[in-house]
Amino acid sequence: MEGTTVQRPHATAASACSAALLLAALTACGSTPEADTRKPTTPGHVTAQASSATSVHVMWEPASDNKAVTGYEVYRKGKKVKSVPAAKVMTDVDGLTASTPYAFTVRARDAAGNLSAPSNAANVTTPAPTPADHEPPTRPVKLRGTADGSRAADLSWGGSTDDVGVTSYDIYQEDSRIHSVPGTQTTAHLTGLRPGTVYTFTVRARDAADTSSPDSNALDLTTASAPGAPVSTAPTDLRISNRVQGKEYVIDLNWKQPETGGEIPAYQLFMGGRLTTTIVWGSTPPAGRASYRLTVSDPRGTRYSMKIRAKLPDGKWGDFSAQRTVALGD
Repeated sequence: MEGTTVQRPHATAASACSAALLLAALTACGSTPEADTRKPTTPGHVTAQASSATSVHVMWEPASDNKAVTGYEVYRKGKKVKSVPAAKVMTDVDGLTASTPYAFTVRARDAAGNLSAPSNAANVTTPAPTPADHEPPTRPVKLRGTADGSRAADLSWGGSTDDVGVTSYDIYQEDSRIHSVPGTQTTAHLTGLRPGTVYTFTVRARDAADTSSPDSNALDLTTASAPGAPVSTAPTDLRISNRVQGKEYVIDLNWKQPETGGEIPAYQLFMGGRLTTTIVWGSTPPAGRASYRLTVSDPRGTRYSMKIRAKLPDGKWGDFSAQRTVALGD
């Protein structure tokens, strides 16, 4: 028996009419979304620090919005010189002139294109050009610090030396620069952190030739958890070592497992911020400390930044451990 095709010539028209009637009803009931005309708040505490004779590092504290801040714009003499996404609260402005005063302001932007009022002006003068400087500053020493509640931290360190002069200290969190202070300052107050999170900080000194020192010692800090938040599920005391084995290097990791209320079936290993492998135990998961070994064939001196997180008994992935950096052959 052959099938019969049923023609429905008015289906599209009926759907269009229904959609039009629905739109008209929603409009009549005042359900049309209102345009977002509210401006974000003004970014606060804007500072500018000369990074070299021709560049300046501008920083600020986050703004807020009734919807969401989507980015920031940096201005010099009323002209926009940089745009950055909302996740960043700093930027470098290059191509400047030595021994010249500058003033920078910052405005926040939302998805509707609303701009906040300009921030206070941050004034800075670029230094004079320096003689040829090919020696990096010495390593900052004895980095220490404490968490200041759930969203801030205070750091301090021993100063560096340079054959010409240290112009700034840069604070890094997992290989990303998050703050800078003048070369005459050996303390920093960090804001905008997340509650109940493990952070790994290092500091580098920089000179006027934009040459940076080696990293300071790494410092792990955990911010306080938000009220009512669950306890951290981050692995702790991550230790990494390496040794040569023929033409390759063996990297050994071991760590203290978090308390999760059950067995941890797997871990994810991230290297350089990217997922490298999922560690699944071949038998019963270990208790107490856990360990893992991998082999790499990169040359001596190659650096790896590593962190791990556990798969929880409910199937979700837990908090990240502090990040550790290892150099092959060290």
